[in-house]
Amino acid sequence: MRRVHGLPVRGVDVDAETRCAHYDGDRDVVALKFACCESYHPCFRCHESVADHEAEPWPRVRFDEPAVLCGVCGTELTPPAYLDAEHRCPACDAPFNPGCEAHADRYFER
Repeated sequence: MRRVHGLPVRGVDVDAETRCAHYDGDRDVVALKFACCESYHPCFRCHESVADHEAEPWPRVRFDEPAVLCGVCGTELTPPAYLDAEHRCPACDAPFNPGCEAHADRYFER
């Protein structure tokens, strides 16, 4: 577990901006909160590696609560704010990995 902007982020080889052993590109700077454990992880593979339970995506009924952490500035975003941000942090303008869209269903209930 590593603290990123004061928040615990669980995963494998998590760096100071939430990159991990699985996704470590310059744009891989978000951590996502899973409903099953209320914990931030850089990716679903990190959750699989360190959690002792099945992953549960963030439920739609809680989309008004923060569930995404920008590893660059520490801003917490709601799922709609993150999904509507066009792959950039609305607070600090850091670019996010557009490829994460392919895994959105692992993080957010549809």
